[in-house]
Amino acid sequence: MKALKKIRHRKMLAQEGRCYYCGLPMWDEANGYSLLAAGRKGRPPRALQCTAEHLLPRSEGGADTSENIVAACLFCNNARHRRKQPPSPEIYRMHVQRRMAAGRWLAAYLPGTGQGGSR
Repeated sequence: MKALKKIRHRKMLAQEGRCYYCGLPMWDEANGYSLLAAGRKGRPPRALQCTAEHLLPRSEGGADTSENIVAACLFCNNARHRRKQPPSPEIYRMHVQRRMAAGRWLAAYLPGTGQGGSR
């Protein structure tokens, strides 16, 4: 297993399999679908695949170190970096948590989760 994958896997376990931003359970190829298996059938949503999220992006000098990486779902990771000026991890996390509380995060990707509304 490559170094970045090992860090991502350790972070996922340390975070009890939950996304750093939205707190939803994630899956990765090392754990298979076990973290999402309860009450589900078939493949879990790709949006909840675990990724290595660099708190300080590599493009800004961030390193592939345990201190700079958290485990985040693919949806949250991509949504943060699609912005012209990605917010700091702390500000983005607060934004995601507010949207989650309002039922307006990941709704289009997770039918039947109680996440009503739109992204």
